[in-house]
Amino acid sequence: MPLKFYVNEVRAGYRASYLKELADRVASGELKTEEWLASDLPTPELIKNMKSVKGVGDYAAENLLKLVGRYDGLALDSWTRAKFARIRNNGRKASDKKIARFYARFNSWQGLALWCDVTRDWMEDGNVIAW
Repeated sequence: MPLKFYVNEVRAGYRASYLKELADRVASGELKTEEWLASDLPTPELIKNMKSVKGVGDYAAENLLKLVGRYDGLALDSWTRAKFARIRNNGRKASDKKIARFYARFNSWQGLALWCDVTRDWMEDGNVIAW
């Protein structure tokens, strides 16, 4: 699709050109994102591959990892940091290193453990989403 599509229809703002480039690279066969699903690459190498996509940084790559069945990236953002502070650090701001230390015991599952931890209240009584 032309760039206008990502600007006007998707309304992706400054990310419009990134999405167009991603779509063009996938459509041309240059970027084979489906290979990420069964990749034998160590996680740091897979992240490097994901970050070859313009606009993908650490946060996006660590979220993409979850979509391909790897849960060792924490994908910290302002919301997860604030939630960790509330539920695990008596409301005090915590450094990324402190958050990483807390979830390190979960090894390759640390990203999933963090996500389950910070969203657990979504499933408490009265908050269950009916599909």
